[in-house]
Amino acid sequence: MTSKVYSEQETIAKLKKELPHWLFEDGWIRRKYKTSGWKATLMVVNTVGHLAEAAWHHPDLTVSYAFVIVKLMTHDGKCISDKDFELAKKIEDVIQWQPGKEGGALEGTPNEDVRFKYIKYDHI
Repeated sequence: MTSKVYSEQETIAKLKKELPHWLFEDGWIRRKYKTSGWKATLMVVNTVGHLAEAAWHHPDLTVSYAFVIVKLMTHDGKCISDKDFELAKKIEDVIQWQPGKEGGALEGTPNEDVRFKYIKYDHI
């Protein structure tokens, strides 16, 4: 394995600093994404799947009607490594992207209308 391996204390500190909505639990880093329902849940699953396959680093997922839990661990080393943090950051950036807040031409999903509501975004 060529990436840095993190101790439990290092993992917790790095999550707190860089990924505050992620937790360290039972040897995994994990994040629960709340959605507005099944359609949005499937979009999150597909997005995570694409990113994981492109990275060749695959998380464990728990999928329910209105949430997705993403759990990352470097399986071959049974540890938390740079691979986990890098993929977690990419997932976080994509899933939490809100183009309407960037001021560009892309408006973003109209969350005020329940027909289009998508992700329950975190307010940092």
